[in-house]
Amino acid sequence: MGITDRLDRHQPLVLGLFRIVIGLLFTSEGAATLFGVLDRKATPAGDWPFWYAGVIELVCGVLVLLGILTRGAAFLSSGAMAFAYFTEHQPDGLFPLQNGGLSPALFCWGFLLLVFFGPGALSLSALVRRGPASTGRQ
Repeated sequence: MGITDRLDRHQPLVLGLFRIVIGLLFTSEGAATLFGVLDRKATPAGDWPFWYAGVIELVCGVLVLLGILTRGAAFLSSGAMAFAYFTEHQPDGLFPLQNGGLSPALFCWGFLLLVFFGPGALSLSALVRRGPASTGRQ
């Protein structure tokens, strides 16, 4: 068995871990924006576009983190980050390192990956599809 076969065998688990980490990071962005935690001031309710972005980050971040409706939440999140990049960052320079848009660019592409590859392992949606574990009793 070659290294490629060994790595391929772990793809669902690594994809699931990637989903969990990106969901947790996105959730923390939303919580910081909405509630003023993690050394950030809360954005006033209804403040366009930042408060709405915070709602998307919090709700979609939790869905992605848990692996529920992952593809839809990732699609919305990817689009929101593309919007953030092109409206808030790109006018200040072409490249993310020039314009401070590295986080939105990485989030956008990371979520787009999840749209196409799905939640991977360790998702609640996979747990629901499998059904309750059999206890062996009748």
